[in-house]
Amino acid sequence: MFKKILVPIDPTEAGFAKDAIEMAGKFAKDYGSKIHLVAVCQEVQTFVASQLPQGFQDQEIQDTQNALDGVTAKFGLAEGMVDSQVRVGSVYHEVLEEAAASGCDLILMTSHKPGLSTYFIGSNAAHIVRHAPCSVTVLR
Repeated sequence: MFKKILVPIDPTEAGFAKDAIEMAGKFAKDYGSKIHLVAVCQEVQTFVASQLPQGFQDQEIQDTQNALDGVTAKFGLAEGMVDSQVRVGSVYHEVLEEAAASGCDLILMTSHKPGLSTYFIGSNAAHIVRHAPCSVTVLR
């Protein structure tokens, strides 16, 4: 089936990804897949960074990595079955880049129900579905 599954996680809303993590865990157990969690921190613009404490972005990255480690423990994913990566940039771009760089053959993600604004602007999930280098499953 799938060898490596990428699951994008928003650490501030880790519970929102519960269904995707559980499905990825099921794939991992049934087919021997590996799970690759990714979280994206927004890049702090230079003019904003000058107003923040020194090392703010580095601390945010470390806190996000700790949150991903907590997600792994919370959902009982076996050690060796899962790894994680924190990236900095725009969500959809970094998820697509990570999928390609890590050799994932499935992106398994959750999406908010669409509102009027997503029909005109587009959501991260929509960008990922359109431009992914692999299969994508979106859960609602």
